[in-house]
Amino acid sequence: MATRPATVADLDGIMALEHASFPTDAWSPAMMREELASPHGWYVVVEEAGRLVGYAGLRAVRGARDADIQTITISEAARGRGRGRALLTALLDEAARRQVHDVFLEVRADNPVAQKLYLSEGFVEVGRRPRYYQPDDVDAIVMQLDLRGWADRRTEAASIPASGPAESDRPHGIGPAAPEDPNPLPSSGSATPTTTGKGWC
Repeated sequence: MATRPATVADLDGIMALEHASFPTDAWSPAMMREELASPHGWYVVVEEAGRLVGYAGLRAVRGARDADIQTITISEAARGRGRGRALLTALLDEAARRQVHDVFLEVRADNPVAQKLYLSEGFVEVGRRPRYYQPDDVDAIVMQLDLRGWADRRTEAASIPASGPAESDRPHGIGPAAPEDPNPLPSSGSATPTTTGKGWC
């Protein structure tokens, strides 16, 4: 597995995943191209055997104290292996490099698996947007992360020597990888991308 920053050259592969994961409200190629080219955006992709299997995006205006997680998407065949958490960590690391203080996202109220992933990284619920996800009439849960606290916890954890069996590598997935899993997190469908909290990991 190779993770690297995305470029406009990845647009076709990203859009194929976007339409497969969010068929009812995928972003348009023009919207995604704008995000990839924006100096305020930072996207990362995951490749396996030369094929793009995931991507994630951050909007962090340079010099601003806040940033937004735009999307996290993993192909159905590549889910359940920790890639979603790895992409989230890559976005948070970039936000830290940009000296962001707080990171926000929106997640579907009917997706407890995604919520569990975000909670496990330190995000907390700070509000709701009724019927935000259309055409499904699903509320959005707005979540916030104190990024400096997150970074401090990572540093502390890295400095503590292992004292027992390694923690399980089993990741928290996002999206309907199996029938009992929740629905994917769609984007807002607005003309300008905003925080969406959408993700299939």
